Amino acid sequence: MLLLFKRTLFSVVLMLFSATLFAAEKQYTITAPDGVKLAIQESGNPDGLPIVFIHGLLGSHLNWEKQISDAQLQQRYRLITFDMRGHGLSDKPEQESAYRDGKRWADDLRAVINQSHANKPLLVGWSLGGAVITNYLAAYGDGNISGAIYVDGVVELNPTLIPAHDVYGAMTASDLKTHLDGERAFLQLCFYQQPDRTTFERLLANAALAAWPMQRAVPTMTIALEKGVKNVRVPLLFIYGEHDALVNPAASLARVKRINSRIQTQMFADSGHAPFIEEPARFNRTLATFASAL
Repeated sequence: MLLLFKRTLFSVVLMLFSATLFAAEKQYTITAPDGVKLAIQESGNPDGLPIVFIHGLLGSHLNWEKQISDAQLQQRYRLITFDMRGHGLSDKPEQESAYRDGKRWADDLRAVINQSHANKPLLVGWSLGGAVITNYLAAYGDGNISGAIYVDGVVELNPTLIPAHDVYGAMTASDLKTHLDGERAFLQLCFYQQPDRTTFERLLANAALAAWPMQRAVPTMTIALEKGVKNVRVPLLFIYGEHDALVNPAASLARVKRINSRIQTQMFADSGHAPFIEEPARFNRTLATFASAL
């Protein structure tokens, strides 16, 4: 009986210690090849498979709050987020040329992987973050990663795949009111299930931090799709919300499948452009299942 009590006590202490260990978060900055400083945040199991999360346009690392706060993901994986150039706490170059070349974004991701010492990470990219993964694969191949998940990823910037909305003109307007109203409308279009007020207000704050030159330049950003996904050997999963109003899921999947028929796909029936926020429990299970298979 005493032995059983000691074992139980030890298990409880170990569990509490582990929870404290995994909850600790590190924040630091790294420098991209062109001198842009990028803010990185990481938590979770330092010995687990690294997962690098790449947010979308107007976002920041806070977009992944429902993944970073998941206890099971924290215990099993090393969770790494960062703010892309022009976003959040990272540098915001004033020249539009700092954003047009997709390879700059690829270089940023490579710098995050290398300088965080993430060994064979799983990449998870939302929307614009998907385009960043594609450009990374085009520039550096898949030798240093375990796999990638595209979440409502931007495959190419063309009208067939990206539905037209007046909001894009408003977002790049020089008039402040028009600009801010455009960003609010853009965020509303991200969701089939609108988030709670606190979350939406935080997303608006994220958007207000985003650099204007970046927003003007991104619509002409280069995406090396053919070179990026054609010969990839690691697993690729493309997730889309069935009600996505910003990216055409069917056309996007058809386009990428013509290049690489081996990609895996999942549709989230109750989501728009952001299933990791709209259906977080299912998304986190999908992420864990995909990661464990690697």
